[in-house]
Amino acid sequence: MKLWQKNYQLNKQVEDFTVADDYIIDQKLVSYDCLSSIAHAKMLGKIGILDKSEVEKIGIILSEIIKLSKKGKFEIRREDEDCHTAIENYLTEKLGSTGKKIHTARSRNDQVLTALRLYSLDQLSSLQKSIDQFVKQIKKFISNYGHIELPGYTHTRKAMPTTIGIWASSFIESAKDNQFLLSSIKKLINQSPLGTGAGYGIPLELDRAYTAKLLNFRKVQLNPIYAQMSRLKFESSILHLLTQISYDLNKLSSDLILFSMPEFGYFDLSDEICTGSSIMPHKKNPDLLELLRANYHTLLSNEMEIKSIKSNLISGYHRDFQLSKKTLINSFEISINCLAIATLVFSYLKVNKTNCKKAFDKETLATHKLYDQVKNGVPFRDAYNNISKMF
Repeated sequence: MKLWQKNYQLNKQVEDFTVADDYIIDQKLVSYDCLSSIAHAKMLGKIGILDKSEVEKIGIILSEIIKLSKKGKFEIRREDEDCHTAIENYLTEKLGSTGKKIHTARSRNDQVLTALRLYSLDQLSSLQKSIDQFVKQIKKFISNYGHIELPGYTHTRKAMPTTIGIWASSFIESAKDNQFLLSSIKKLINQSPLGTGAGYGIPLELDRAYTAKLLNFRKVQLNPIYAQMSRLKFESSILHLLTQISYDLNKLSSDLILFSMPEFGYFDLSDEICTGSSIMPHKKNPDLLELLRANYHTLLSNEMEIKSIKSNLISGYHRDFQLSKKTLINSFEISINCLAIATLVFSYLKVNKTNCKKAFDKETLATHKLYDQVKNGVPFRDAYNNISKMF
């Protein structure tokens, strides 16, 4: 039974359209919604809505649902619409009237907000670990190849000498900036919206600080209208972080695709990370790098989608928000997977020292020759003009 069920039957086509694949997506949120519901039940017990026995029984059944969900055995049907309904129906089936009390003092609106916050905080922690692994693997790569010199490029033309170490460590430094952004966003979203209802509060004396503490939130999100406003605002901040991370991987992929070409040959891509052609027997293709590069554009479009969905809506909840859920979950999965692939690439990546050395020519060393004259007292502009006559 739908949580909003009244004395009429919803048109089947309308049901299919409004639910879409939300009931499938919500499988990712079952555990988080149950954890939120356990905390909520304890708070209802604290304020006298539930007795001690009821709180205990609800906690046992919700823990049972978490275990079933982890085994892939908790079903959310299309007619349920979402995990919140499936969970409440399961509670009611098991506990009767006690199960019917769980929705006291909350709405599906603050339920999904809370579940998404908890899910996002977990995913950000996983993302942090993925970045750490990525950085660790780059450092191993630098320890093997960092000393090797190769030409640096501007305008896709040889510019000045650099080293493999400087090139690779640029991704480490950028990753540290991404970690700073990640920590800031984690702190931002670590606010409990539970108890704000549909966006206008609950006419009961709730202990929202208690549920926030039980769920390890940093603070309570006080304003109920802002709780709804913040839903896609926070998600767009998360997506911005994910595009920043993916931007680095896009740049990394472009570098490796170009400079592993036989025409350059600075990098060697191991056979284990290359695919073949169905028609050309000689081909070893950098497909994983091309997909790594392309996923930046997927994430960028996801960021724009969320920012676009949230705009031009009046304050309060709108069903438009539902469309952001799949985008958020998909974006986290893409990002964590891409970081794992990038880490794998560095574990297989080799540098061809001979080709790097062979690439040096007088153009690459021109600026160094200029500064040799500057060190001997020649004014910079005169030295510049002297060297430029050589080309």
